[in-house]
Amino acid sequence: MKKATLAGISVSTVFYMLCGILGYAAFGNNAPGNMLTGFGFYEPFWLVGLANLFIVIHLIGAYQVLSQPIFGVVEDWIKEKRPKNKFLTGEYSIFKLSLFRLTWRTSYVIFTTTLAMLFPFFNDFVGLIGAITFWPLTVYFPIEIYLARSKIPRFSFKWIWMRSLSGICLVVSLLAAAGSIEGLVKSLGMFKPFHSVS
Repeated sequence: MKKATLAGISVSTVFYMLCGILGYAAFGNNAPGNMLTGFGFYEPFWLVGLANLFIVIHLIGAYQVLSQPIFGVVEDWIKEKRPKNKFLTGEYSIFKLSLFRLTWRTSYVIFTTTLAMLFPFFNDFVGLIGAITFWPLTVYFPIEIYLARSKIPRFSFKWIWMRSLSGICLVVSLLAAAGSIEGLVKSLGMFKPFHSVS
């Protein structure tokens, strides 16, 4: 599992860094948000369509994984509050189907999709949320847990290195949050519901 996670994150990092660094190096602040069609390039159509299909497949999987904590919290809370309600807690044995789970998760997906369409600058919201949650969830807590479980001595080379890495990632997260806020402010000036900013 460790090797698969390392490989997956490494490949994703390389591709995101290539898009970000090369796009910025080539176009500066004029780099388009959509690297596929932001230049007015739509040919060959099948290639752009295939790339968009792969993006959709990636996002469907990511959406499911990242939504699971929200689903779990709400479903556990409901089961705790109304344990005898058959609609909320009952499951049908064929697929362990729960009518509440089906209704709740479908409603959540419809709500978030409508919200994404309503605000054409939804990417700036997602960027802000990602910037706010990246450091504590991906860097700070794992490093703290590692330092505590491994009993790394304070002020040793490894301890200083891990703390420095955490500090650098905090600065990057703060800069990303500032960039997302700037993008939100700029996008609000051109806001029309259900219209694309670009």
